Amino acid sequence: MEHTPEQPLRVAILISGRGSNMQALVDAVAADHLPVQVCTVLSNRADAAGLDWARARGLPVECLSHRDFESRDAFDAALLARLDALAPDFILLAGFMRVLGSDFVRHFDGRIINIHPSLLPAFPGLHTHQQALAQGVQWHGCTVHFVTPVLDHGPIIAQGAIPVGASDTPDSLAARLLPIEHRVYAQVLRWLAEGRVALEEGGCVRVAGVEHRAWAGDTLFE
Repeated sequence: MEHTPEQPLRVAILISGRGSNMQALVDAVAADHLPVQVCTVLSNRADAAGLDWARARGLPVECLSHRDFESRDAFDAALLARLDALAPDFILLAGFMRVLGSDFVRHFDGRIINIHPSLLPAFPGLHTHQQALAQGVQWHGCTVHFVTPVLDHGPIIAQGAIPVGASDTPDSLAARLLPIEHRVYAQVLRWLAEGRVALEEGGCVRVAGVEHRAWAGDTLFE
């Protein structure tokens, strides 16, 4: 369904730190006048800098600290209840550094989206830039994907790639990749607001009217 200002797409954005991808999403909504309502920016850390950024822009913010719960399951249950009360169309993970349990993911099946700093299925998990350099790959990138119970393994919506240079370090790769992450995630949000993204039976993603969903640097393949 294509969304309108009268019936905007409701999204909850989850962060754990500065939330640079969250900022890119919010900026895209404002710049392109997207019919998107951010119903919460939620962090598991009270000191997350992204909360201050969102608060300064009048967005609803909240903290649900994982440290306040005795177990991962208890935290997941509280987070699930909070998000159910907000009824978002999609939950957008933007540097949310908590692995969500299988029951949580299944409850929101097809509604949780994440951005991961590698060209999945290569290099799931942490330290992706270091992994890429250790393996000697010549292209590195990011992936926006649906979240499934298998970590960093869900259906791919879009990807962006950058060449790896001989002098690259994990820090330089991360710095060069970050603007591409922002561009790719913002474009996926546009597609969601336009009702173009479909998760088909069998786990493949189709984006109506879009032939290519890949970027080389900041250029979309045509």
